[in-house]
Amino acid sequence: MPDCLDALIVAHGQPSAPAPAEAALAELASRVGHLLPGRRIGSATLAAPGALEAALERLGADGAIYPFFMADGWFVRQALPKRLNGHPARVLPPLGRDPALVDLAATYLARDCATRGWEPAATALLIAAHGSARGPRAAAAARDLGAALATLWPGSPPIYGFVEEAPYLAQAARGLPAQTLCLPVFAAEGGHYREDVPDALETAGFLGALLPPLGQHPGVPALIAAALSA
Repeated sequence: MPDCLDALIVAHGQPSAPAPAEAALAELASRVGHLLPGRRIGSATLAAPGALEAALERLGADGAIYPFFMADGWFVRQALPKRLNGHPARVLPPLGRDPALVDLAATYLARDCATRGWEPAATALLIAAHGSARGPRAAAAARDLGAALATLWPGSPPIYGFVEEAPYLAQAARGLPAQTLCLPVFAAEGGHYREDVPDALETAGFLGALLPPLGQHPGVPALIAAALSA
Protein backbone atom coordinates (compact mmCIF):
# COMPACT_ATOMS: atom_id res chain seq x y z
CA MET A 1 0.00 0.00 0.00
CA PRO A 2 1.58 3.33 -1.04
CA ASP A 3 2.14 5.87 1.71
CA CYS A 4 0.82 3.39 4.25
CA LEU A 5 0.05 4.61 7.77
CA ASP A 6 0.97 2.69 10.91
CA ALA A 7 -1.49 4.50 13.16
CA LEU A 8 -4.30 6.99 12.93
CA ILE A 9 -5.37 9.55 15.53
CA VAL A 10 -9.09 10.26 15.28
CA ALA A 11 -10.95 13.15 16.92
CA HIS A 12 -14.44 14.59 16.78
CA GLY A 13 -13.54 17.84 15.06
CA GLN A 14 -15.72 20.91 14.55
CA PRO A 15 -18.69 20.34 12.21
CA SER A 16 -19.30 24.07 11.67
CA ALA A 17 -15.67 24.71 10.67
CA PRO A 18 -13.80 21.43 10.11
CA ALA A 19 -10.56 22.78 8.60
CA PRO A 20 -8.95 24.32 11.73
CA ALA A 21 -9.61 21.20 13.81
CA GLU A 22 -8.19 19.03 11.02
CA ALA A 23 -5.04 21.16 10.94
CA ALA A 24 -4.65 21.06 14.73
CA LEU A 25 -5.02 17.28 14.79
CA ALA A 26 -2.48 16.93 11.98
CA GLU A 27 -0.02 18.97 14.06
CA LEU A 28 -0.63 16.65 17.01
CA ALA A 29 -0.02 13.61 14.80
CA SER A 30 3.24 15.19 13.61
CA ARG A 31 4.41 15.65 17.20
CA VAL A 32 3.56 12.05 18.03
CA GLY A 33 5.37 10.92 14.89
CA HIS A 34 8.55 12.70 15.95
CA LEU A 35 8.49 10.59 19.12
CA LEU A 36 8.11 7.37 17.10
CA PRO A 37 10.86 7.39 14.45
CA GLY A 38 10.10 5.13 11.54
CA ARG A 39 6.37 5.01 12.17
CA ARG A 40 3.89 6.96 10.09
CA ILE A 41 1.13 8.61 12.10
CA GLY A 42 -1.92 10.06 10.38
CA SER A 43 -4.96 11.93 11.61
CA ALA A 44 -8.59 12.55 10.73
CA THR A 45 -11.63 14.13 12.38
CA LEU A 46 -15.10 12.69 12.15
CA ALA A 47 -16.48 16.11 11.26
CA ALA A 48 -14.43 16.73 8.10
CA PRO A 49 -16.28 15.18 5.14
CA GLY A 50 -14.34 12.21 3.73
CA ALA A 51 -11.28 12.73 5.95
CA LEU A 52 -11.62 9.51 7.94
CA GLU A 53 -12.44 7.42 4.88
CA ALA A 54 -9.41 8.75 3.00
CA ALA A 55 -7.13 8.07 5.97
CA LEU A 56 -8.46 4.53 6.40
CA GLU A 57 -7.45 3.76 2.82
CA ARG A 58 -3.86 4.43 3.88
CA LEU A 59 -4.01 2.61 7.22
CA GLY A 60 -2.58 -0.89 7.18
CA ALA A 61 -4.67 -3.84 8.33
CA ASP A 62 -2.39 -4.25 11.36
CA GLY A 63 -2.50 -0.54 12.16
CA ALA A 64 -3.87 1.14 15.27
CA ILE A 65 -6.51 3.79 15.77
CA TYR A 66 -6.11 6.18 18.69
CA PRO A 67 -9.35 7.95 19.71
CA PHE A 68 -8.47 11.48 20.76
CA PHE A 69 -11.50 11.68 23.04
CA MET A 70 -11.84 12.23 26.77
CA ALA A 71 -14.37 9.42 27.30
CA ASP A 72 -15.28 6.00 25.96
CA GLY A 73 -18.80 7.17 25.26
CA TRP A 74 -21.12 7.16 22.25
CA PHE A 75 -18.61 8.50 19.73
CA VAL A 76 -15.94 5.93 20.63
CA ARG A 77 -18.24 2.95 21.13
CA GLN A 78 -20.80 3.52 18.37
CA ALA A 79 -20.07 6.35 15.96
CA LEU A 80 -16.40 5.51 15.35
CA PRO A 81 -16.86 1.73 14.82
CA LYS A 82 -19.65 2.43 12.35
CA ARG A 83 -17.46 4.85 10.41
CA LEU A 84 -14.62 2.31 10.30
CA ASN A 85 -16.85 0.16 8.12
CA GLY A 86 -15.16 -3.11 9.05
CA HIS A 87 -11.54 -1.94 8.86
CA PRO A 88 -9.47 -4.49 10.84
CA ALA A 89 -7.23 -1.95 12.65
CA ARG A 90 -7.27 -2.26 16.43
CA VAL A 91 -8.90 0.61 18.31
CA LEU A 92 -7.04 1.67 21.45
CA PRO A 93 -8.64 3.16 24.59
CA PRO A 94 -9.22 6.91 24.28
CA LEU A 95 -6.99 9.57 25.82
CA GLY A 96 -9.37 10.18 28.72
CA ARG A 97 -9.10 6.54 29.80
CA ASP A 98 -5.28 6.46 29.80
CA PRO A 99 -4.12 5.92 33.43
CA ALA A 100 -1.03 8.02 32.69
CA LEU A 101 -3.28 11.05 32.20
CA VAL A 102 -3.85 11.20 35.96
CA ASP A 103 -0.16 11.76 36.76
CA LEU A 104 0.07 14.32 33.97
CA ALA A 105 -2.94 16.22 35.37
CA ALA A 106 -1.57 16.16 38.91
CA THR A 107 1.77 17.59 37.76
CA TYR A 108 -0.08 20.15 35.64
CA LEU A 109 -2.09 21.39 38.63
CA ALA A 110 0.89 21.45 40.98
CA ARG A 111 2.97 23.50 38.56
CA ASP A 112 0.14 25.95 37.97
CA CYS A 113 -0.30 26.41 41.70
CA ALA A 114 3.44 27.06 42.05
CA THR A 115 3.28 29.67 39.30
CA ARG A 116 0.42 31.46 41.06
CA GLY A 117 1.96 31.14 44.50
CA TRP A 118 -1.00 29.05 45.69
CA GLU A 119 -0.74 26.21 48.18
CA PRO A 120 -2.33 23.15 46.54
CA ALA A 121 -3.80 22.04 49.87
CA ALA A 122 -5.73 25.33 50.05
CA THR A 123 -6.79 25.32 46.39
CA ALA A 124 -10.21 24.10 45.28
CA LEU A 125 -10.46 22.05 42.10
CA LEU A 126 -13.35 22.29 39.66
CA ILE A 127 -13.41 19.71 36.87
CA ALA A 128 -15.33 20.95 33.83
CA ALA A 129 -16.33 18.23 31.39
CA HIS A 130 -18.71 17.56 28.55
CA GLY A 131 -21.13 15.04 29.99
CA SER A 132 -23.75 13.65 27.64
CA ALA A 133 -27.48 13.19 27.24
CA ARG A 134 -26.73 9.98 25.30
CA GLY A 135 -25.53 7.97 28.29
CA PRO A 136 -23.47 7.94 31.50
CA ARG A 137 -20.01 7.12 30.13
CA ALA A 138 -18.90 10.69 29.40
CA ALA A 139 -19.55 11.85 32.95
CA ALA A 140 -18.18 8.60 34.38
CA ALA A 141 -14.85 9.12 32.62
CA ALA A 142 -14.50 12.60 34.13
CA ARG A 143 -15.47 11.35 37.59
CA ASP A 144 -13.05 8.42 37.36
CA LEU A 145 -10.26 10.79 36.38
CA GLY A 146 -11.16 13.07 39.27
CA ALA A 147 -11.30 10.20 41.76
CA ALA A 148 -7.85 9.00 40.71
CA LEU A 149 -6.56 12.56 40.76
CA ALA A 150 -7.89 13.04 44.31
CA THR A 151 -5.41 10.45 45.56
CA LEU A 152 -2.57 12.69 44.33
CA TRP A 153 -4.14 16.11 44.95
CA PRO A 154 -3.65 17.45 48.49
CA GLY A 155 -6.64 19.78 48.30
CA SER A 156 -10.31 19.05 48.81
CA PRO A 157 -12.05 16.49 46.55
CA PRO A 158 -12.84 17.74 43.04
CA ILE A 159 -16.14 19.41 42.22
CA TYR A 160 -17.70 18.41 38.89
CA GLY A 161 -19.63 20.54 36.41
CA PHE A 162 -20.84 19.44 32.98
CA VAL A 163 -21.90 21.15 29.77
CA GLU A 164 -24.64 18.70 28.76
CA GLU A 165 -25.93 17.20 32.00
CA ALA A 166 -26.43 17.95 35.69
CA PRO A 167 -24.72 19.13 37.73
CA TYR A 168 -24.31 21.84 35.11
CA LEU A 169 -21.11 23.87 35.20
CA ALA A 170 -22.86 27.16 35.95
CA GLN A 171 -24.35 25.57 39.08
CA ALA A 172 -21.21 23.73 40.19
CA ALA A 173 -19.00 26.83 39.89
CA ARG A 174 -21.26 29.11 41.89
CA GLY A 175 -19.86 30.22 45.24
CA LEU A 176 -16.40 28.70 44.82
CA PRO A 177 -13.47 30.64 46.31
CA ALA A 178 -11.17 32.76 44.20
CA GLN A 179 -8.38 30.25 44.84
CA THR A 180 -9.95 27.63 42.58
CA LEU A 181 -8.50 25.95 39.51
CA CYS A 182 -10.94 24.95 36.79
CA LEU A 183 -9.51 21.98 34.90
CA PRO A 184 -11.34 21.53 31.56
CA VAL A 185 -11.36 17.83 30.69
CA PHE A 186 -11.65 18.42 26.95
CA ALA A 187 -9.44 17.14 24.16
CA ALA A 188 -9.27 20.34 22.12
CA GLU A 189 -9.99 24.05 22.18
CA GLY A 190 -13.34 23.65 20.45
CA GLY A 191 -16.58 25.52 20.92
CA HIS A 192 -17.26 24.00 24.32
CA TYR A 193 -13.98 25.30 25.74
CA ARG A 194 -14.02 28.65 23.95
CA GLU A 195 -17.70 29.46 24.49
CA ASP A 196 -19.74 27.15 26.72
CA VAL A 197 -17.26 26.87 29.59
CA PRO A 198 -16.46 30.62 29.87
CA ASP A 199 -20.15 31.48 29.55
CA ALA A 200 -21.06 29.08 32.36
CA LEU A 201 -18.27 30.37 34.59
CA GLU A 202 -19.33 33.97 33.95
CA THR A 203 -22.93 33.09 34.81
CA ALA A 204 -21.71 31.55 38.05
CA GLY A 205 -19.61 34.58 38.96
CA PHE A 206 -16.55 32.32 39.05
CA LEU A 207 -13.48 34.14 40.37
CA GLY A 208 -10.93 31.33 40.01
CA ALA A 209 -8.57 30.44 37.17
CA LEU A 210 -9.58 28.63 33.98
CA LEU A 211 -6.78 26.39 32.70
CA PRO A 212 -6.20 25.29 29.09
CA PRO A 213 -7.88 22.00 28.09
CA LEU A 214 -6.19 18.92 29.53
CA GLY A 215 -5.96 17.38 26.06
CA GLN A 216 -3.78 20.30 24.92
CA HIS A 217 -1.11 19.74 27.57
CA PRO A 218 2.40 19.54 26.03
CA GLY A 219 2.86 16.08 27.57
CA VAL A 220 -0.08 14.54 25.71
CA PRO A 221 1.87 13.60 22.52
CA ALA A 222 4.19 11.48 24.67
CA LEU A 223 1.19 9.73 26.24
CA ILE A 224 -0.18 8.93 22.80
CA ALA A 225 3.21 7.72 21.57
CA ALA A 226 3.53 5.43 24.59
CA ALA A 227 0.06 4.00 23.99
CA LEU A 228 0.87 3.33 20.33
CA SER A 229 4.10 1.62 21.36
CA ALA A 230 2.59 -0.60 24.05
